[in-house]
Amino acid sequence: MTAHGPRIVIVGAGPAGIRAAETLVAAGIRPTVIDEGMKAGGQIYRRPPDGFERPPKKLYGTEAGKAVALHDVFDRMVATGTLDYLPRSSALLISAGCLHLLTPDGRSELSYDRLIVATGATDRLAPVPGWQSPGVFSLGATQIALKAQGVAMGSNIVLAGSGPLLTLVAMQLIKAGARVAAVLDTSSLRDQMSGLPRMMSRPGLVLRGFAMRATLGRLYHSGVSLQNIVTDARGPVAIRWTDEKGAARETECDMVGLGWHLRAETQLAGLAGCAFYYSERWAQWLPRADELGRAADGLYLAGDALKILGADGAEIAGRLAAKACLIDMGLRPPDLKADLSALKRCERFAQGLAKSFPWPRAMVRNLPDDTVVCRCEGVTVGELRETVSYGGGEANRAKSLSRVGMGRCQGRYCQLSGAELIAAQENIDVCGAGRLREQAPVRPLPIGAWIRDA
Repeated sequence: MTAHGPRIVIVGAGPAGIRAAETLVAAGIRPTVIDEGMKAGGQIYRRPPDGFERPPKKLYGTEAGKAVALHDVFDRMVATGTLDYLPRSSALLISAGCLHLLTPDGRSELSYDRLIVATGATDRLAPVPGWQSPGVFSLGATQIALKAQGVAMGSNIVLAGSGPLLTLVAMQLIKAGARVAAVLDTSSLRDQMSGLPRMMSRPGLVLRGFAMRATLGRLYHSGVSLQNIVTDARGPVAIRWTDEKGAARETECDMVGLGWHLRAETQLAGLAGCAFYYSERWAQWLPRADELGRAADGLYLAGDALKILGADGAEIAGRLAAKACLIDMGLRPPDLKADLSALKRCERFAQGLAKSFPWPRAMVRNLPDDTVVCRCEGVTVGELRETVSYGGGEANRAKSLSRVGMGRCQGRYCQLSGAELIAAQENIDVCGAGRLREQAPVRPLPIGAWIRDA
C-alpha cells in the first residue's frame, strides 16, 4: 500500500501499458510504470533520441497519428505527476509480491498489490542455414535501428519470413532511402487468401496492406522456400531460395532480416505464476487469462504478452486490464462493452493473419543437421536431434543435455524451432514436448549488481 492506496505496477510502456495507466489515472489511482526504453511508446511506437530529425510521418507512416497521440498521453501524465515512471528499468524476477528491478542506479526492489504485465512481443524466428552469421538480424532489430537511429544495417538488403511486419519493414526501409533487393515470403498466395475473410473485419488495414504490397511490386515474392544464406567472413553475400514454381534463385545482399510474425514475451508472466496453453493457431505457448486479462489473483496481462493482436488490440487490452483492476478493488470502471466488442474485431483479424501467414513448420522440421538452431550457444540441429534420441522428447530435458535455450536470449529465439525438432524426432505433437521453464533473471544483468548488495 502507498499513501495513494494500493500500489499498482505496470510493466511495459507500449500501447497496452500506456492505456492501462491512463485508465487508472482517470480513476484517481497513481500507478507505477516500469519500462526498458528511454522513452515510452514500446517497440511499435519506439521514439528516437532527442535531436533526431525524421518526423513522425516518416517514422510511423500511416500510424503516425496514433503514435503521437499515445506519446502525448503518457508525457502529459508524467508531466502532471499522476504516475511514477521508471524508464531504462528491467523487471528481472518476481517473489512474494515484489518485483526485482535493474535500474540505471543499480538493482532495486518494488513491492506491489496488483501487477499488470504488458511486456509485448518479440520476433518469432525460424533457423535458416547461415543465419548465425554477422549481418543477419531479426525484422524487429532492423526496424529498431531505423526508428531509433535512422540506420539501415546494410546497403543491399533482403528481408525474408512471413507476416505483415515483413512488408511493413520493407516499406519503411525503402522510404528511408535504403536499397531492398528482395522481400521473400514463405507464405503462398493461396495461404494468404485463405485468411482474408476474417481479416476483412478490419478492411482499412487490409487495403493498407494491399497498397504496400503493390508498391513493392516485383521485389515481393510469395510462396518461396529458403535454402541458405551464403556468407563470408564479413557476413552475408547472397541468399539462395526457390520460387513458388520451384525454380532455384539467388539474390546478392550484404544484410538479411528474418521474421515470422511475433511471439508473446511471457517470461515475466510465467515467473508470476500464470498457467499456459499451446495455441495451434499461433504455434506457441500463450498465457491463460479471462476476457479482461485476469490471469491470477492480483495479476493481469495485456497486449501482445497475452494475445498477438497488434497495437490497436494492445491499447484496448490495456484499458480492459486496468478496468479489471478497478473492479477487483471494488471500484466502478468505465463501460466495458465497447472495448470488448472492439477487441473481438481485433481477435478475428488476428485469426485471419495467423491463417494467412503460417509458421513454417515443415521448413523447420526438415532443416539439415549442420544448421545452427541455437545462435547463443552454437548448437546445431543434428546435435539437438541426437540429444532427443537418447534423452527423450521433453523440452527441458533436451535443454539440459544440449544447451538449446540456455544462452543470452533464454530460448526466446530457439524455443519454438527446438520444440518442432523435438516433436519431429519423437513423432509427437509439439505441445507434447512441453515448454521451457522460465528462469530468473529474465534479462541478463551485470554480476556487479549482485556483488554490491553482498
